[in-house]
Amino acid sequence: MKVLLSSRYSRVGASSRLRSYQYLPYLEEHGIDVTVFPLLGDDYLACLYSNNRKDLRSVAFSCLRRCCNLLKSRSFDLVWIEKEAFPWLPAWAEIALSRFGIPYIVDYDDAIFHRYDQNLRKVVRTFLGNKIAMIMRHADAVIVGNNYLAEYAVCAGAQRVEFIPTVIDLNRYSIKERTKAVELRVGWIGSPQTAKYLNLVKPAIRRLYNEGNVSFSLVGSGQIDMDGVPMSILPWSEETEVDHIQDFDIGIMPLPDSPWERGKCGYKLIQYMACGKPVVASSVGANRKIVEHGVNGFLAGSTEEWLQALTVLRDNPDLREKMGTAGRKKVEEKYCIQVTARRLLSIIQSVGKNYS
Repeated sequence: MKVLLSSRYSRVGASSRLRSYQYLPYLEEHGIDVTVFPLLGDDYLACLYSNNRKDLRSVAFSCLRRCCNLLKSRSFDLVWIEKEAFPWLPAWAEIALSRFGIPYIVDYDDAIFHRYDQNLRKVVRTFLGNKIAMIMRHADAVIVGNNYLAEYAVCAGAQRVEFIPTVIDLNRYSIKERTKAVELRVGWIGSPQTAKYLNLVKPAIRRLYNEGNVSFSLVGSGQIDMDGVPMSILPWSEETEVDHIQDFDIGIMPLPDSPWERGKCGYKLIQYMACGKPVVASSVGANRKIVEHGVNGFLAGSTEEWLQALTVLRDNPDLREKMGTAGRKKVEEKYCIQVTARRLLSIIQSVGKNYS
């Protein structure tokens, strides 16, 4: 069976790496021949993460290249699209695939429909506000990473909606006993684009720091001011991310309760839990499903709730270990490719036009 994967990025891009690339070896082992055509190059990602201006000529060339690649879709049994074929353009490509009888599945791990339907510019809302709903409606299957996205797909009229969370590979993640240290280490992993969410916990972090015996590590954040609280800023790489998380004592994931954030899939929580770390997270979106309050971590809203959760974990090493063990168990049962790969394979096989 031949599949054309139209990903957003190369495997350097987190969403592409986690939602598609990490599954490719398993799919190929089971007779799925996947040809990958990413839309945007690594130079675009470098500009995105450094907040530099994007090269519009390069983006235009990328779109032209995708047009050429999609013209080859007739020679494939299935087209697998990450989010949308062409950002900021109408759903012409997806509609064309449907009308020519070429089956496609589309995958979402973010509420990208809000980039259009809640855009500040009226022209975008008018012409693109219903774009993602249209893509979902024409797709043979819509794969989503959380319930918020699933509800949108159902309301959009998608004929088939499948839930696959954003997960880790158990072969890469393990529990490593941390060397006994005087200081508790609270950690966060993300990107410069998501580091803004740390502002929500600045007051709690400041108060915890003032009480002493605690340090903070931020992986992938870039430079950030945390009201003078010293931070160990570590660069992110695929090769070192697990090692950095293994050095945490507690993993945190603050999020505001807004439409875009409700569409997030809680991946960093799964990373922490896979390494046997207790978590503290905002009670938003997928976080509520991943975190069992008082079992594998705590859900927190106010500054007082954040401070209380972090303080309880700081003062109870046995509780940290117990919650970390519970978190790892949940990942092994629900949030790893060893579980979800079979489901993805089944979806692809059932949608592909020539599979028998």
